[in-house]
Amino acid sequence: MDNLEGLKRLDNLTKEQRQKNMKAIKSISKIENIVASKLWKEGYRFRRNSKSLYGKPDISIKKYKVVIFIDSCFWHLCPLHGNIPKTNKEYWEPKLYRNKKRDYEVNKYFTEKGWNIRRIWEHEVKEDIDKVIDDLSLFIESAKKNT
Repeated sequence: MDNLEGLKRLDNLTKEQRQKNMKAIKSISKIENIVASKLWKEGYRFRRNSKSLYGKPDISIKKYKVVIFIDSCFWHLCPLHGNIPKTNKEYWEPKLYRNKKRDYEVNKYFTEKGWNIRRIWEHEVKEDIDKVIDDLSLFIESAKKNT
């Protein structure tokens, strides 16, 4: 039995209920929209959720080898705010840790290929969007100079 089969058995929802719940989760969050909108207004041009890039980065600028991921505190187990639900822990724990492992693999992939990668937590955007945009602007400008 592989991990996916084990997770399916631990899920306390029917297949139809799980599908309905997962379809309701937006692939592009409001937080991503806010960051993208502000970066666009700053004059940066980029692609969103590029399927041609590994891990489908939230924002990418291929010309400067820049990828930006905006991570949800829940789905990516933020060290400050991430938590595993107490109900159905056998289902959620492996699922959320698998996301963490995938983040590591994506970071490693882009780093080994010489890309500039930045991850931003959802709470950073909520706390101080202007600081996030300033930091991202510096990050992109630095990547421009290095190409």
